Amino acid sequence: MTLRELKAQTSLGEDSRRQFKQDVTNPDALAAEMAAFSNSEGGIIFLGVTDDGQLLGFTPEDIRRLNQLIGNVAAQHIRSPLTVQTENVKLPGGKVVIMLTVPKGLDKPYFDKNGVIWLKSGADKRRVNSKEELRRVFQSVDQFHADELPTKAGIEKLDKWRFRDFLQEAYVQEFPQSAADLTRLLQNMDLATDDGHLNLAGVLLFAERPEWIKPQFILKAIRYPGNTIHATNYVDTEDFSGPLRKIFDGAMAFVMRNLRKVQAGRGVNAPGTSEIPPSVFEELLVNALVHRDYLVSASIRLFIFDDRIEIISPGHLPNNLTVDHIRLGISNIRNPILVSYVAKGILPYRGLGSGIKRALEDWPEISFTDDRDTCQFTAAVHRKAAIDSEENGEVRGENEKGLQKSSEKSLLSSEKSSHPNWLQKTSRESLVFRPAPLKSRSPSCVTRGCYVELAPPKVATGKSIKIRHHRQPLTRSGATRFLAPKPPTGPMTYPDWPTGSYPIEIGLPIVGDRRLDVFDRMPSMVKGAQPSSRLFT
Repeated sequence: MTLRELKAQTSLGEDSRRQFKQDVTNPDALAAEMAAFSNSEGGIIFLGVTDDGQLLGFTPEDIRRLNQLIGNVAAQHIRSPLTVQTENVKLPGGKVVIMLTVPKGLDKPYFDKNGVIWLKSGADKRRVNSKEELRRVFQSVDQFHADELPTKAGIEKLDKWRFRDFLQEAYVQEFPQSAADLTRLLQNMDLATDDGHLNLAGVLLFAERPEWIKPQFILKAIRYPGNTIHATNYVDTEDFSGPLRKIFDGAMAFVMRNLRKVQAGRGVNAPGTSEIPPSVFEELLVNALVHRDYLVSASIRLFIFDDRIEIISPGHLPNNLTVDHIRLGISNIRNPILVSYVAKGILPYRGLGSGIKRALEDWPEISFTDDRDTCQFTAAVHRKAAIDSEENGEVRGENEKGLQKSSEKSLLSSEKSSHPNWLQKTSRESLVFRPAPLKSRSPSCVTRGCYVELAPPKVATGKSIKIRHHRQPLTRSGATRFLAPKPPTGPMTYPDWPTGSYPIEIGLPIVGDRRLDVFDRMPSMVKGAQPSSRLFT
């Protein structure tokens, strides 16, 4: 390194990869610095540089002393011994700055002479004090994996039918007849510990009720109205527990029932297709279930908003893996036992690192966030607008115009129907609904483009409720709303039902063959109302 390059490095200040030391006399202090670098990502210790970056350097006598000290510390004060490199950079005046390069360790964790494990924390270092953090250090060098952790669940907690089917489909092998043979088989498959208990992989894959053993490892799904998290309101919610396959199937069903269906150029009688290909969520959900960090006691969260779907997994990307890497198909297996069995048909997973690439090919509008501060990884699938293209918008507009004309024509002609007491007055601006016999026929859809006037049960009083359509299109998350400026205060029943304008909602999204009564969504103030007709959405 040249003097100019040295000045450029020291001008940047200290960080997690650079440390400045004016001088070193205590071998234990140097050992702690070197162990912290080795247990993290490696780095350079600049000897002969002050904390503010001034280059002081050392005399030849100091250089000989420091070289001997560095060699002793690397070999005797750190376990396992380290192989380090030094480089001397000459300063004007003859003094020398020593650059001590400490590589990222291959045999983590590294201890100092007192048995303390150090990690870099920004420009400083800190001790490893918790078991979880120590496990994570072992995990980073493939010496420990969360899915092999023992549990308190015995072999009797195994879902024998599920495990039997897996043995037959994956290995063409019969289920063991005795408990001893079953225990031995599970141990050979790395699904049970030496003392006969299921490990975490065995519980997550084949336990009958994993949520009773590890209640934190479930998936929580919620559909929020709008584009932000609400403290009190939601549209749909469900928790999914059980073996990984059951969680996956439940989460997929939740996503698909909360997505829009698009016509996609097909006929009006053909079922719609999902706005986002299901394969996208298959890949992302499998990724969350298989590659999440099971050392973090938290559940996977699935949030559905109007503009996106978020899948939040506990744990950031392992080791040096980055978002750019996974976009290229580079993977790092965090839970090898889970991966080995999931790839045998338990989930739609092959273990080649191509899942994210396939999801991006099917739907490019996916963003990833690797948050190492909060220790979570988020995949956000961005939804398109309800009208994806101008062409689709024109088709939808023509359909709506035709529907409105058909509705008005049907309602205007219904005055001459066989049930005159059902409809007292009709026009293009006002409709008056009256109590009707149950055998009356349903009119066409009138959820758009007209004013609606609803009467109370007894027509003789002449009191009625007027509901005016605000003429806005159906939203993605709720009903067409009929709003009014002056709602009454408190519940009201006939005969105290005053004339005025009140809020009402009809036109909710249809579920199967469900039909909604005109009064189905009215507030409690209209307790005296009777269903006058049924409206299709």
